[in-house]
Amino acid sequence: MADWSFITNHGRVLAIIAMRLGRTAREIGDASGITERAAHKIINDLEEAGYVTKTKTGRQNSYQIHPDVPLKDDVSNAAVGELLVVMGWNRRRGRRRDAGPTSVTSSKN
Repeated sequence: MADWSFITNHGRVLAIIAMRLGRTAREIGDASGITERAAHKIINDLEEAGYVTKTKTGRQNSYQIHPDVPLKDDVSNAAVGELLVVMGWNRRRGRRRDAGPTSVTSSKN
């Protein structure tokens, strides 16, 4: 049986960003099982779609999640924040309940 997942790479990258805002693109790619280059492309896609805002400060990136943006599907009228909560994200703190402290910046990678 082939390996597959209900969550796409875009969903995984968004969840990883939401749960640990201080990860680099390389770390995001490693955590989601994709290359750094693919992670960069997906981050750009998520930014263009309005799910995240990436702000560059020197050599650092900071991310902001926009949880009220609707999911891009024809099945539900749920917002992306609702999906992230199901995946363990704590909306008030911007991270999973069991995760350690998060940073809002990430090294350029």
